Amino acid sequence: MKRNLTIITLFIAILISAVSCKPKQTVAIKGKPVFANAPVIVYKTKQDYSQHVPVIMSPDKLTIVSYPAPSDVYFNGDLAYPVALENGFLLDRRGINENAAFTKWTYYEYSRLAKTPTIAEINKMMLETDPFTEIYQCGTRNDYKDLETELNKIIVNNKLDKYKKLK
Repeated sequence: MKRNLTIITLFIAILISAVSCKPKQTVAIKGKPVFANAPVIVYKTKQDYSQHVPVIMSPDKLTIVSYPAPSDVYFNGDLAYPVALENGFLLDRRGINENAAFTKWTYYEYSRLAKTPTIAEINKMMLETDPFTEIYQCGTRNDYKDLETELNKIIVNNKLDKYKKLK
């Protein structure tokens, strides 16, 4: 009897959860939907690394802690190149943070690799481990109706200082 009550309770909890779940709100970049709660990262780099695949390093920049598989360098079916914004800023579409570093591989080259490279192989292909001159987290994608337009307005009006500066 106790087991049946547990199963019924579990079933009811799953049913309530399924009924009460709302679809995630989406925002569009260049007309393509993205997850609404993803962080908005805007940045400038020392040189143009916009074609190069980023990896995430440890805070001391000595160890690679996260890197994509070749199939992970896409964003809504296209290669995940960052979006060019005003005044040389870029909008991330790959999932970087202040600990990102760039490899010598371009998105195109990396997407064509037959298998995910090892950490040792990635270390040999490191291009820049401290690439940022500025990087900001500007809330989440859910905070914007027209992401690129609103970010460009923030940049042009020198309002980035109201957001979390990561570097």
